[in-house]
Amino acid sequence: MDKVVVLAAGLGTRMRSGDAEGLTQAQQHMADRGVKAMVPIDRPFLDYVLSTVADAGFRRVCLVIGPDHDELRQYYGELETQRLQFEFAVQAEPLGTANAVAAARDFAAGDPFLAINSDNHYPMAALQALCRLPGPGLPGFDRAALIAQSNIPASRIERFAVIESDAQGALRRIVEKPSADLLATFGDTVGISMNCWRFDERIFAACEAIEPSERGELEITSAVQFAVDQLHVRFDVVPVQGAVLDLTNRSDIEGVSVRLRGMSVQL
Repeated sequence: MDKVVVLAAGLGTRMRSGDAEGLTQAQQHMADRGVKAMVPIDRPFLDYVLSTVADAGFRRVCLVIGPDHDELRQYYGELETQRLQFEFAVQAEPLGTANAVAAARDFAAGDPFLAINSDNHYPMAALQALCRLPGPGLPGFDRAALIAQSNIPASRIERFAVIESDAQGALRRIVEKPSADLLATFGDTVGISMNCWRFDERIFAACEAIEPSERGELEITSAVQFAVDQLHVRFDVVPVQGAVLDLTNRSDIEGVSVRLRGMSVQL
């Protein structure tokens, strides 16, 4: 498996607003545009994400972008690389993460692929573990480790999707933004999903079958749950205790910069 789909078509609504104090002019410009992947930390944030992807053995990248994301298309379309090849897919409307994954169907061409966010820097061990799986799967990030090692506030982690696996390590259910009462029903097997997945071609049928969520979006978590319940797809949950860097708000930029600045990048 050498294909990765990067979801980079988001509107960046939360990044667009907030205090710009402490940001460079270039960082403020990209924050104002909402293009989180291109926020510069010596070089664009997504470069660091993709360098780790390449370290994990992936070679073909499809950037799912919005119609107006000229910065991403121009930068990665012209970038000279040694390890990665880039293609683009356009999500015509911001209809949700499942719709964004569906936009990469031609790129996948029946092959298994990794799907990740453009505003998260994932640990290489998690990406390598997904590559080794025999079929679909996802990392189940340990909540305490995320709080201790990442830049993500505990209050934000509480709103992330939670996952429950069975005794054999297969995904049983995944819930976006769980209430405290619902979270309590998950017990000790709960993990955190950071929207990092290994998919095969069956995910596209699931993306087509689901209805919009209460937020009015086609959620990839809904598609995964449909694949588990209706298509009987097994998703292996890989336990991971490691840091994920999250670039959601302007307030994240300084902390992420400290963690990444000076890190070697080879694309």
